[in-house]
Amino acid sequence: MSVEIKDYLAKEAVILDVRTKTEWDEGHIASAKHIVLNLIPTELEQIKSWNKPIIAVCRSGGRSGQATQFLQQHGLDVINGGPWQNVAQFTEKS
Repeated sequence: MSVEIKDYLAKEAVILDVRTKTEWDEGHIASAKHIVLNLIPTELEQIKSWNKPIIAVCRSGGRSGQATQFLQQHGLDVINGGPWQNVAQFTEKS
């Protein structure tokens, strides 16, 4: 999993956080884009316009898994990054 995350970050993947606004406000990756899971279908064109690979994240990996499945069905290059902290460890400059 971590190798895949690193590979995607190297390809300048967009980190897509699908948690609720409250969860987002409690902490998130600075460079991430925030679109709540249930809004993904209505924001599909915007997501496609990024024209980059995507790493979906949430709190535990369940919702990002759903987002990943939906986006893959619409032809996007996306992986489930699982919990946002999983991906954060690779984005924070040490």
